[in-house]
Amino acid sequence: MSALKVPGPTNPGEELLAGAIQQLDSAAKALGLDPGMHRFLRSNERALIVSVPVMMDDGTLEVFTGYRVQHSTGRGPGKGGIRFHPSVSLEEVSGLAMLMTWKCAVTDLPLGGAKGGVAVDPRKYSRRELERLTKRYTVAILPIIGPEQDIPAPDVNTDAQTMAWIVDTVTMMTGKHSPEVVTGKPVDLGGSRGRHEATGRGVAFVTLELLRKMGKPIEGVRVAVQGFGNVGSFAALALAQAGCRIVGISDVSGGYAVPAGIDIGAAMEHTKRNPQRTLEGLAGATRISNGELLAMDVDVLIPAALEAQITAENASSIRAKIVVEGANGPVTADADRMLADRGVTVVPDILANAGGVVVSYFEWVQSRAQFYWELDEVERRLEIYMRRAMESVLAKAKTYDSTYREAAFILAVERVARAIEQRGIFP
Repeated sequence: MSALKVPGPTNPGEELLAGAIQQLDSAAKALGLDPGMHRFLRSNERALIVSVPVMMDDGTLEVFTGYRVQHSTGRGPGKGGIRFHPSVSLEEVSGLAMLMTWKCAVTDLPLGGAKGGVAVDPRKYSRRELERLTKRYTVAILPIIGPEQDIPAPDVNTDAQTMAWIVDTVTMMTGKHSPEVVTGKPVDLGGSRGRHEATGRGVAFVTLELLRKMGKPIEGVRVAVQGFGNVGSFAALALAQAGCRIVGISDVSGGYAVPAGIDIGAAMEHTKRNPQRTLEGLAGATRISNGELLAMDVDVLIPAALEAQITAENASSIRAKIVVEGANGPVTADADRMLADRGVTVVPDILANAGGVVVSYFEWVQSRAQFYWELDEVERRLEIYMRRAMESVLAKAKTYDSTYREAAFILAVERVARAIEQRGIFP
């Protein structure tokens, strides 16, 4: 086990890891955490680097580097996605694994934090080459994954098909049908109903719970959503169904505003019909820029696209009183402080977009029991978990007179440290 040092921001992975460690350090200071426990939580429990040789369709051999990191299993088996991207590095995967520890803890799941990936640009390879890559990578990390050790899931450039290939590999290697080894599988292979919509619906449940706690009537609340992909579209749909008015949405084709409210169902159908799956040409909408969307006069702004969308340069233009982070890291640290100084409430990503991992937990439970729930049962339980997590963060923020981001990390670190203390340090 090696301590994770705060690196300089020479690449995105190092910057991400540095940010994760700084959040831990801040929470540890607020809690007065034991120095030894603090050092332990700054460390990976396990980090595996593997060589992944793959035969290409043309008969040549290429070798890729893969990773699987388990940050903490103090509260249960590791949980976290696998990504295929050229930027994948040990630092990036370590930072993401740490953040998964806190995301599972803040939603009170009996799981720890893990992450994995292969440094590869999947756009350059055929489906068969990606299948061989996935299966060889799975064999390489098989000694440290499993339903009681570490449960992978989809992430950047991986999907349900990738998870199906992992299930097949583990089944062939062990001789046992093993759908519980991953989550995010196709429903036909034991995936959970509602998993596709879970992150977006979780964003909506957290937003609605915060509005209730603030005493704001739901009907007519004005919402702008940046990013109309899986997370943003389902968050917008759930909020619209609850009575909110979605007045602005955006995707790669630009921003679109309708002051009277956008028909989100129609917008989703529009993207399905469009070959480029964009909002270009959305009926009745006025084109606006991405900057204009972020600065719209709304009650709630949901950045659900990419990281670092609200920065020190544009934070002063944000007019929303509530910002709910649907994406990972859409608000930079400098912007976060600026928004807090102006009284803007920010719901952090480790809480706001945790709906995906909550339903991944549900899928793991269902796969292990071989008993599957109906969609309404999944959504009912998801709402319970997200509302309870929001309530816990609100209470912690009040106790520590802190922002919701600080409170979420304090809550998560406290839960993980307490679990480790109760278990005791082996031997």
